[in-house]
Amino acid sequence: MRRTALFATGIGLAGFLAAALAIQVHAQQKQPRPTSGPAANPLDMSEALLAKTKQDKNLKPHATPLTVTPPDKIPVAKLKVPAGFKLEVWAHGMPGARMMTRGDKGTIFAGTRAIGKVYAITDKGGERTHKVIAEGLKQPNGLAFKNGSLYVITVDKALRFDGIEDKLDEPQVTDISEQINLPESVHHNWKFAAVGPDNKLYIAIGSPCNVCEINTGMHGQIRRQNLDGSNIEIVARGVRNSVGFDWHPQTKELWFTDNGPDWISNDGPEEELNRVAKGAEGAHYGFPYCHANGVADPNVKRPNPCAGVTLPAATLGPHAGALGMRFYTGAMFPAAYKNTAFIARRGSWNREQKFGYDVVQAKIAGNKATITPFLEGFLDKASNSFVGRPVDVQQLPDGSLLVSDEQNGAVYRITYGTKSAGK
Repeated sequence: MRRTALFATGIGLAGFLAAALAIQVHAQQKQPRPTSGPAANPLDMSEALLAKTKQDKNLKPHATPLTVTPPDKIPVAKLKVPAGFKLEVWAHGMPGARMMTRGDKGTIFAGTRAIGKVYAITDKGGERTHKVIAEGLKQPNGLAFKNGSLYVITVDKALRFDGIEDKLDEPQVTDISEQINLPESVHHNWKFAAVGPDNKLYIAIGSPCNVCEINTGMHGQIRRQNLDGSNIEIVARGVRNSVGFDWHPQTKELWFTDNGPDWISNDGPEEELNRVAKGAEGAHYGFPYCHANGVADPNVKRPNPCAGVTLPAATLGPHAGALGMRFYTGAMFPAAYKNTAFIARRGSWNREQKFGYDVVQAKIAGNKATITPFLEGFLDKASNSFVGRPVDVQQLPDGSLLVSDEQNGAVYRITYGTKSAGK
């Protein structure tokens, strides 16, 4: 991002944007203007800025290694949970492990982004083992499980693995891409998916840019459809990039995280926790005109940019990388945690003073939420360095909580009381 004064040397940010804008406008005069993607709107400078970032050693994104981390190198001792809780490594050796879903027979499936693999983690007698059930895929981040079938949603494909828990050694895949009908692959192209309480497949489809005008019928949305792919409905519009959602256990309303735009400042706009109220399906959540709690975008403008926008239930901090979230319904944790949400914040990808790298608790009260710390220690603020990237959370039947760590290729288990995290 995420710099108030992004280019302190050379031509400066204003000059760089002006030059890049002139180049784009000149190119668009010679050929038809695209209808989607970063070139669809000349105000979107994300690709040019990203290229500049990669060239400038002082602006390098905060890298995440995608290699196996030996168990003794996983920084468990640095991690902190509230009094009475215990955290231990539950599974390891899975580079890039991100979004999780649980099979009916207890298998934990973990998708990845850059590494293109899908892992299956099994627990037999307290010992976890894992195997790769799919690889060579294009960012298989979105996973969902229903009726014995694992759904894997990649950038451009939808795959279904029927009876997968009985076929981990010989997975059988059915390509259902034509039925699911994903839009073209652009920019925030990795997906998040889950099957809702209405037995429909929900998929988050990100914006085709950092900030630009979008076709809300294709991008910047959360949609749902029948498991056979029919009857697509848009549940939320104006969503820049949601990589996590879940349903409130009592109201059954959908809540989702949304990542804020880059390149505006170090301090914002903040990321969001949003609620889709009953009867408000299809509401607009602001992108690209209005961010966070009513912050007008400085580049993509319209009159009264926040008019008609559903503002967030809570903000989640500047460039926090707020991703996976789940409501807690278990009985292991104290009663104060019941029906609250746990949210994994992967951490900023190039903010000057790093932020996030934790798991927070969202206490829900009507259409608002209060955010409090839960799992900390990945980020050392004094040295501005981090030792892990929590991406997703997943509750187990016994009420314990799993947390995936993309950087260390590990899954942690958090328990409360006398129960061992290894049991």
